[in-house]
Formats: sequence, structure tokens, C-alpha cells
Amino acid sequence: MVTFLVAVVALFAVVALIPLPTAAQIRTWADSCGPLLPLVFFVAHALICVAPFPRTLFTVSAGMLFGPVLGLGLALSATTVSAVLALLLVRALDKERLRARLTHPTVRAVDARLARRGWLAVGSLRLIAFAPFSVVNYCAALSSVRLTPYVVASFVGIVPGTVGTVLLADALTEHTHPAQLIVSGVCIAVGIIGLAVDTLLATPEERPEPVAATTPR
Repeated sequence: MVTFLVAVVALFAVVALIPLPTAAQIRTWADSCGPLLPLVFFVAHALICVAPFPRTLFTVSAGMLFGPVLGLGLALSATTVSAVLALLLVRALDKERLRARLTHPTVRAVDARLARRGWLAVGSLRLIAFAPFSVVNYCAALSSVRLTPYVVASFVGIVPGTVGTVLLADALTEHTHPAQLIVSGVCIAVGIIGLAVDTLLATPEERPEPVAATTPR
């Protein structure tokens, strides 16, 4: 335990002492890397987010590294490709064995929505929702949702949150027009409104169950 605490203190000390680059310096570095960096970023984003990895890190990085136009294009396209790859991968595996392992309340709620509303549920779950990106991918793969509607619904659903996040990340570099912040706020608001409407329309079976508190023994 003492060793762990010493390691944590040492880590914080290193972070505090080492000068970290600013967002503007990171953008300058990305610009100096040429056209290869966006390609590497796209491939890494598309492949890594097939696994249960928080795609928000890539979305923020896209806005900070590449700006609003290229960053948004990379984030939207890589996220869509990642969703398709996850769907195809899971469907190529033993679906019944995987379905038996989906016991978490959030996963069951996602599965219930997909069973009732199919690709419409995919679109709503892609908004700012309780379900992680990878969970929606895996549950959709185990459902009867067809590939084309799944792709379209995924793309449409991720647009508001992705646009808002990329523009906010771009604002950190101090190169942003104030109008971009307004667009960012509107997109995030659209996602929240969409989530609220979908939650009101959801049946009790489609809502995530609260996790029961456990008493320490």
C-alpha cells in the first residue's frame, strides 16, 4: 500500500513539473506532420473503438488536432466505420453464447429498445444516452437490425454530439469563431432533447434498472 501511494505521489509530481504543451502547440504540431497523421488517426480511431474504449477521447482529439472541418469529418467517418466493424465482428461470432453473457441492467435495457424499435432505437441510443457506444454496437449485432438502416441511424445519431464535442475541442486552440460555440451548444442541446423524448417514450422494460446497493460485510 505504501509503495502504491509513493508511486501515485511521484506520478503527480512528474506531471506537475514537466511542462505540458498547450492546445495551440498541439495543433501546430499536428499541422507539421502532414497528411499521414489524419490517416493514422482515422485507422486507429476506427479499429480501437471496436473494443469497449471511450470514443469521446478520439472525438476531442480530432477537434484539437485537426480543427472543425477535417476533425469533424474524421470523427464522424471513423466512428461510423467502427460501428460497422463491431456489428460485423459480433455477427461473425457465436451470437447465442454472447447473448447469454449480456446480463448487465444497462445492456438489457438497450436490448429491449432494439427489440421493440430496431434501427430507430439505434439512432436514439447514439444520442447523448446512458448506453456506451460499444454496448449499442454489440447489442445491435445480436438483434435483427439490418446493416444499411443501422449505418444510417448510427451516423445520424452521432452527428449532434460529435459536432458539439469537436467544436468545443477546437475552441481550446483559440482559433474558433464565436459562432462555432453557438453551433456546438445547439448540437448538444439537440442530443439532450432527443434523449429526453426517447426516455419519455420508453417502456419500463427499456429503462436501465437501478443497481442495488450492497452492504459491506
